[in-house]
Amino acid sequence: MPSITSAADIKVAVTTSFHNSGLSDILLPAIKKDLDLDVHLLVVGTGQALKLGRQGDVDAILVHSKKAEQKFVEEGYAPYRREIMYNDFVLIGPATDPVNIKAAKTAKNALQRIQQKSFEFVSRGDDSGTHRKELALWKNADLDPSEFEASWYKAAGAGMGATLNMASSLNAYVMADRASWLNFKNKRDLKLLFSGDPVLFNQYAFLPVSEKKHPHVKRQLAEKLEGWLTSQKGQQLIADYRLAGEQLFVPNATAVQTGS
Repeated sequence: MPSITSAADIKVAVTTSFHNSGLSDILLPAIKKDLDLDVHLLVVGTGQALKLGRQGDVDAILVHSKKAEQKFVEEGYAPYRREIMYNDFVLIGPATDPVNIKAAKTAKNALQRIQQKSFEFVSRGDDSGTHRKELALWKNADLDPSEFEASWYKAAGAGMGATLNMASSLNAYVMADRASWLNFKNKRDLKLLFSGDPVLFNQYAFLPVSEKKHPHVKRQLAEKLEGWLTSQKGQQLIADYRLAGEQLFVPNATAVQTGS
């Protein structure tokens, strides 16, 4: 009786924003076809993805929080980080834009306008890359979310889709990555109101988990996956992914980065 062979498989922790964008639905079948590799995604926030990597529960991670990624590499949990693609963060709110963030010149000023009027704002509140970025933007605006009143500043403690749903229900302001927003179906009266500030740049990077820390990880398969993502075909598929005619990610695969 002939032996039955099965595809190799790998576990990758990815951010909810990456998954919510719908890009994985395009990439995973192509990876399966080209590499005969089943990629099992664990969809979590960046903080949880890094934790899974530290514990050796995944073979690689795909996240978007550069400072945390660099620390992960410096601590020896990954031999390097490899930038793959980027998009940007955007500020979304009620179509009526009651605090007029559309007129803001910078993200700093947009957030200050929301805080000054204490208008409802929904935060991820989940230690994700998006949440960390949001906190950094408040800090850059000389504001501390830990001092905000819960009556207007609300933590969803959830992924990007659930956070957008909460903002939609409350008709509140919210920060999201552009890809998740474009793929979000329950927009109701929400509109994209502010974007384009360079501080809203959102880089995604691939980090293979260190086999020195966790000898059981599938390092060779992680390298195959990385090679595919950074190949001409992988980068082209990323570039070609569009919703409503709009490009969601810009591929920018780089050489490996071992330090800060």
